[in-house]
Amino acid sequence: MRILLTIFILLSINPVWPIGRNPVIGDPFIIVNKAKNELAFIKGGKVQEVMKAGTGKSNDLTPEGLFTVTVKAKNPYYRKKNIPGGDPRNPLGTRWIGFDARGTNGRIYGVHGTNQPWTVGKYISQGCIRLLNPKVEKLYDQVPIGTKILVVNTKKDFVTLGKEYGAIKR
Repeated sequence: MRILLTIFILLSINPVWPIGRNPVIGDPFIIVNKAKNELAFIKGGKVQEVMKAGTGKSNDLTPEGLFTVTVKAKNPYYRKKNIPGGDPRNPLGTRWIGFDARGTNGRIYGVHGTNQPWTVGKYISQGCIRLLNPKVEKLYDQVPIGTKILVVNTKKDFVTLGKEYGAIKR
């Protein structure tokens, strides 16, 4: 029993563990604002970059809440239409950053690239968040498994949201 309690305590204070204190100032943090179709990447207590993002065709398709990045893939396979990663027909682009929305395991909802760059910045997807391939590639390299991602629909700016969620110092 003591061993289980010790393991639980150690895991819960680990900054990568989803139960622990996340995000903390300095850690990477992603915020997606569906109201503006923008994604902000926060690291080191500052907004590093804001980029256009495509979100769900209807408001309910892209889930809102605080989630955890659980899966990452280079040249992801598109299961729905059996399109291999790296194929120019693959709508997921060059990178997949999956998160655990709606009780899923990171393979249903994600931030990904696209083979249709004109769709970025629009309400167009079936629930995922689309970025231009060069943008998602850069983000992919900076976001480890365990990173928190906040998806909202608000008029608040990214600095305010970062402060409210502990990623930026108040």
